[in-house]
Amino acid sequence: MVTKPPEGGPEIPEKATYDVIILGTGLAGSVTGTVLARHGARVLLVDAAAHPRFAIGESMTPQLVEWIHILSERHDIPELKSLSSVTASTRDIGPTFGTKAHFGFMKHEEGKEPDPREATQLALPKIFLHNSHMFRQDSDAFMFHVAVKYGCVARQNWRATDVDFDAGGVTVTGQNGEVFRAQYLVDASGFRSPLAQKFDLRDQPARFKHHSRSMFTHYVGIKPFDDVSGHPKALRPPADWHTGTMHHLIDRGWFWIIPFDNHPKSRNPLCSVGLTIDERTYPKPKDLTPEQEFAQFLDKYPAVKRQFEGAGRVREWVSTDRLQYSSKQTIGDRWCLMSHAAGFLDPLFSRGLSNTFEVVDALTSRLLDALKDGDFSAERFEYVERLEQGLLRYNDEIVNSSFIAFSHFRLWNALFRVWGAFISPGVMRLTRARLKYVRDGDPRHFKELEETQFPGLWWPESDKFKTLLEATAETCEKYEVGALTGDEAADIVFKLLRDSDIVNPVFGWKDEEKRFVAPSTVTMARFLYWASVQAPEEVHAIGREFLLGILKAGAKVRKLL
Repeated sequence: MVTKPPEGGPEIPEKATYDVIILGTGLAGSVTGTVLARHGARVLLVDAAAHPRFAIGESMTPQLVEWIHILSERHDIPELKSLSSVTASTRDIGPTFGTKAHFGFMKHEEGKEPDPREATQLALPKIFLHNSHMFRQDSDAFMFHVAVKYGCVARQNWRATDVDFDAGGVTVTGQNGEVFRAQYLVDASGFRSPLAQKFDLRDQPARFKHHSRSMFTHYVGIKPFDDVSGHPKALRPPADWHTGTMHHLIDRGWFWIIPFDNHPKSRNPLCSVGLTIDERTYPKPKDLTPEQEFAQFLDKYPAVKRQFEGAGRVREWVSTDRLQYSSKQTIGDRWCLMSHAAGFLDPLFSRGLSNTFEVVDALTSRLLDALKDGDFSAERFEYVERLEQGLLRYNDEIVNSSFIAFSHFRLWNALFRVWGAFISPGVMRLTRARLKYVRDGDPRHFKELEETQFPGLWWPESDKFKTLLEATAETCEKYEVGALTGDEAADIVFKLLRDSDIVNPVFGWKDEEKRFVAPSTVTMARFLYWASVQAPEEVHAIGREFLLGILKAGAKVRKLL
């Protein structure tokens, strides 16, 4: 524990000294604090606001679920599993969470009814517990309270006005003059990061190819798209649109519809609503309120507008300028810019929380070791820097390509497969490590997850996947500048998919006509057979050990019973 004050500074009482100070008590800060406190660290959590509070980033992914389980198992924090499914969240937190059975995408053109043949959907396999639409004011408050339960000291409505580093630690001063001291500072405060401001860490402009701005709020009374589309049943996807996250795709943008009322036990009438658009195509008007601008977009897309008939918003709109920001550096001696303090891209594909929990895992494992030996140098945390920058870089490739492809359905249909086909191996590698750890308790299995060529890629061991992703991005960018037609670009990406031996052929990713991917239990069994027996080695290595881990874990459970 730090007791020595900074040179020339005032004496700081022992009760105001901590091992780690965390700025921000969203999920990033609270989960980080929980992990550290669980291992005996003295942690101070501070935030300029207070819980409960509104937040977006409400749609879960399979990767996020696996990272929740990994952190829970690795650090023996059972409360984390309350976030892992809609069933668990409803039981442990409250009946305010929606269910997420799929990622659904419907293309729209101005002034026209959408063509039901221009839609794609990835339904999550029913053999897994359903992901949730997280009602963030409840999930975030729950984890904040868990952090305090495990020993974190909290200061809400406490704004940090200054941070000072010296050879022995960091001093944080609040707007009320209160001063705290620690060995390490984690800035999980988001865009308005005090550290980013103090050290001038933001790239000007953000280095990403992708551009977008957003407006969002919560509504009551949103109608299910299934009820207003008018599409014949034969052309609808296997999972109702209202049972998952609905993406309405427009030229260089998309609406999101994330209901919290679609689970049988939910008592929450709200629905998260947003519109994200390229600010270069749609400059932000100076003479319209966000509500007026959103209404103008609804007038252009009649099927989306019908979802809003009779609905009303329950809170003020939030309207942003360009969403994208990046940092020249995210790690330094005794400090870390965590997750959304480091940078942000776009909510498309719902990767924000998955990225956050992956960073929490990488940072806390190193920080716990640093607290033991007193080495808080940036070099020790170098992997965290590479991970954070990689997560943003590869997300930029897929999201920028998506915005380009929204205007041409065949190209979008191809790109949808590049994104979706690699979710399974990306999750399987995580599950494999977790099941090995459950079996023998050796943390080496988690360290092996970091021994990768491409940190931040959602299948980071695969150079073939990286090549496919980058070739797809290059093709989309050629379409954007007119060097290829939409059909020519789509043909190239579909050929890349067909020719790739690491693309799973069982789900239908190689079949252009199969727009709705909904793996049944039988299909999952066929996939596991392909992955563990027939696939090339880089898939085979994951598939074989993943299947073995499931069988051994099942045998262990049966033995205990």
